[in-house]
Amino acid sequence: MSRRARMLFALVLAPAMFLATFGKALADDAQRWAVNMPKGVTPVSNAIYDIHMIIFWICVVIAVGVFGVMFYSMYAHRKSKGAVAANFHENTTAEIVWTVIPAVLLIVMAIPATSTLLQVYDASEAEMDIKVTGYQWKWQYEYLGQDVSFMSELATPESEIYNTAPKSQYYVREVSEPLVIPANTKVRFLITGKDVIHSWWVPDLGVKKDAIPGLVNETWAYVNEPGIYRGACTELCGQGHAFMPVVVNVLEKEAYNSWLAEKKEAAAAVRELSKKTFTLDELMVQGEEAYNRSCAACHQVNGQGIVGVFPSMIGGMTTGDITSHIDIVVNGKAGTAMQAFGGQLSEVDIAAIVTYERNAWGNNTGDVVQPIDILKHKQGQ
Repeated sequence: MSRRARMLFALVLAPAMFLATFGKALADDAQRWAVNMPKGVTPVSNAIYDIHMIIFWICVVIAVGVFGVMFYSMYAHRKSKGAVAANFHENTTAEIVWTVIPAVLLIVMAIPATSTLLQVYDASEAEMDIKVTGYQWKWQYEYLGQDVSFMSELATPESEIYNTAPKSQYYVREVSEPLVIPANTKVRFLITGKDVIHSWWVPDLGVKKDAIPGLVNETWAYVNEPGIYRGACTELCGQGHAFMPVVVNVLEKEAYNSWLAEKKEAAAAVRELSKKTFTLDELMVQGEEAYNRSCAACHQVNGQGIVGVFPSMIGGMTTGDITSHIDIVVNGKAGTAMQAFGGQLSEVDIAAIVTYERNAWGNNTGDVVQPIDILKHKQGQ
């Protein structure tokens, strides 16, 4: 093959063959290779995207101008052409130009940037408020004034995490219960943390706020399009940080009102259940489900825990004093990773978990804890 033919192949035929072979795959997987930020579905996310693109193109124009002059100077005034560098000191005109132009550019960029920031921080006149609390490693959502509260935890099964089953489409991005909000409604989020610093981030909503213990940050969203939008915790918050997704389900107002009515009914039903006396078998079934949802991430499904990190549930505390067992589940244990679940789980779930732990994995104490026992413990009785 001649040198000219090899050059033709390298410059034309090889790229054409590559595109023909891999073009469709690249097009199908375009989302994975996207490098720009999403435009989103809220006025704030759209404003952020617009200011981002304005600044981006200003930077492109500056880069083209600066590098264009630099490359032209290197070519036109190279030594091989006999160019001799000018020898001068101080130039008032040049100093004014390179001071005034950047100052003007900064002012031009600051005007739309300031307008966008004012919009981002304007959470006034919200139509509803939702308190978002970050825990290791889950989110609690409280609909203020509606008597509705629930935990949202990772729903990806351990079989996918430990590569014993194929990974699903939304691997580590699916939750037990998403946050639900109505479309075309200004929703204010009051964001805080319970243990360490977390960060609640949903890019399509243009929302990213730190969840700091002892401090309440506020932000807002007005979503135009119903749909499911996903995010994550973006503040390194411990070994479960990668497994703390955020899912927001935006419904039409009528559908949202129906969902809210169902949640209120469910909350009322749980309160009624707290007065019921359960059998051991009923508590074991409920306890296994609640334990796997809220406790297995640390203590493992088999109750063996992780040596040196999370204690085993076999023997020890789970076969000792019932009151101490209830207290550590309700109030947590200071200085350890053991959280206080009294504000996260219902009395029914806590009673079922304690009963399950005391009778699973060969513990077989026969102890039964009722929801009323948990309620009395919380009230100090």
